[in-house]
Formats: sequence, C-alpha cells, structure tokens
Amino acid sequence: MSKSYVVIAEVRDGKLRQVTLEALQSIGLAKEHEDTVAAVVLGHQISNIAEQLSQYVSGQIHVVDHKDLEFYNAEIHFSVIKEVLDTLSPHAVFLGHTASGRDLAPMIAAYLNAGQLSDVISIEKTESEVRYTRPLYAGKAFEQKIFTEGPQVITIRPNNIAVANISDAQAEIITVEYSPPLSLRTIVRDVIRKTSGKVDLTEAKIVVSGGRGVKSMDGFKPLQELADVLNGAVGASRAACDAGYCDYAMQIGQTGKVVTPEIYIACGISGAIQHLAGMSQSRIIIAINKDPEAPIFKLADYGIVGDLFVVVPLLTEEFKKALA
Repeated sequence: MSKSYVVIAEVRDGKLRQVTLEALQSIGLAKEHEDTVAAVVLGHQISNIAEQLSQYVSGQIHVVDHKDLEFYNAEIHFSVIKEVLDTLSPHAVFLGHTASGRDLAPMIAAYLNAGQLSDVISIEKTESEVRYTRPLYAGKAFEQKIFTEGPQVITIRPNNIAVANISDAQAEIITVEYSPPLSLRTIVRDVIRKTSGKVDLTEAKIVVSGGRGVKSMDGFKPLQELADVLNGAVGASRAACDAGYCDYAMQIGQTGKVVTPEIYIACGISGAIQHLAGMSQSRIIIAINKDPEAPIFKLADYGIVGDLFVVVPLLTEEFKKALA
C-alpha cells in the first residue's frame, strides 16, 4: 500500500529556499517507489514558486496564496498547513531545520500524533528500515534513529543532503482557499532584516566568519569583501557579537546558527567549544589566527598563522584574479 510523503516548502523574500529541495531529495531517499510526494507552499504572490516546485514534485502541489501569508506567523501558517494535511493524511512530513521549520515541526507532530526527528544530516535506506542520522553533543557524536510506527515529522539540516533532481513527471498544482484563524494573538506587520548579506547564512556554500580578533565593527569589512568575491556569507562568533562588533543575527555556535558550508573561513576566532558546535561539520575549515596555539587549528583542515588584516585582503585579491 502506497504512503503519502509531504514537504512543507519554505519561501523567503519571494524565493524558494534551497533546503526545500534538499528535503525533497530526503523524501526520495526514504520513500518507496510507489509512494506519493506532495508539497505545501504558503506565501503571497507565489505562482512562480509553485511552477518551480512542479519541476521536482511528481504529485500534488497545494498552494495557499494570500497577503496574510507574506511573512511567517506561527499561528496562521500552522492553521493553514493542518487543513491541507487533513486532506493528504501523510505518512511523513519533511521540513527544513530552519527557524520556521523548527517552530512548525513540533506543532505538526503534536497535531498528527507523530514521532519527530530533528536536525537530520543523512538518510540511509535498507531492505527493512530507513535510518536517519543526526548529530549529538555539539557534533561530538552521532546517532541513528528509525521510526517503528505511526506518522513521522522530520527536519533536515541545510547543506547536508544534495538537492533533488528535476522530475520528468509534471505535478498537479492545486489552489487552496485561504481560511484565516478565528482568533489571532499575534500579527506580523513587517520584517526588518538586520543582516545585509546577499546570501543566506545557513544555506551559504562559503562562510567567512569573524571573532574577537576583528577588533571592531570596521574589522568585518575585509571579511565582507572576501565573502562578496566568493559569493558567500559573513558570520561571527559569540565573542564578536557580545563585543558589539556585529549583530547577533550573524552568530554561529551552540546558541546561534548552525552552518554546514563547503568552505568555512574562521578569521580571528580562537575556537571555543560553543562556536565549534555551530560549524564543526563544515566540509573544509580554514583558520586564520595570530596565535599558533589557538584551538581552532586542531579542527582546521588548513591553517594560516598571521594577522587577519593582512591575510584576508591578500586572499581577496588572489581570489579575484583566480575567478576572473
């Protein structure tokens, strides 16, 4: 008997977030051939998002388009999503392990009376079961989990699973009428972004991050220049945020964002365990620090002992030449 798998698409600033395509690939790794795949996408003026998703989803795409859905609001989004899920009766629901995904997942799991597994970084299917791997203890250990019964809710950590391939089958786009909740405790009027980066920090392939060693707000300027050349994003350690050098929206670590880029460049970061928790799973780690005994060098694949204000501009110029 076929099962229904559902991905909750995530839209930000009018664009489909990459983690949605990674969640679709995750479904492909977990489901059987005969199982169906559907998508739910919420937002405002998102017909282009539905068309884009139709290239990857072989089943139905349920679209709810309304001004009230332009910005994420937990009450409104969950109210709409649960109505759609009632029609789909999903065996499993997949979301990105993002701010909104982490918010919605437990509500969906409670509503479906489902088991929930968060922050999955890999999926392995055997003849008898599907194993989900997730990190523990700030990435020091990993555990594999399986679902034994009932509905499932899974969140996928960005940048760990490849994006889905374009499907030959054309999806059916279904427009769902928006039904606002009867009462609201919160209304989102506007969202003001505190970060000016062009690339989302959690989905960036390259992250240039600064610590206490940047010394000031101006110290982040060479890091931003390097990130711009590499089409990457700029992050920071908690020490830099606490010192007032940058906004906490840039913080990477145990109490900040978790990133898994292909390349992580740590500039003036000593390597405190709280920071390593947020970036230790990066594929390649490059450390730049004046202190040759800095703990970050023990984790780094490549290390440069030197002044970041000398090294980073040199790297920027060399990358400009190479990329030209």
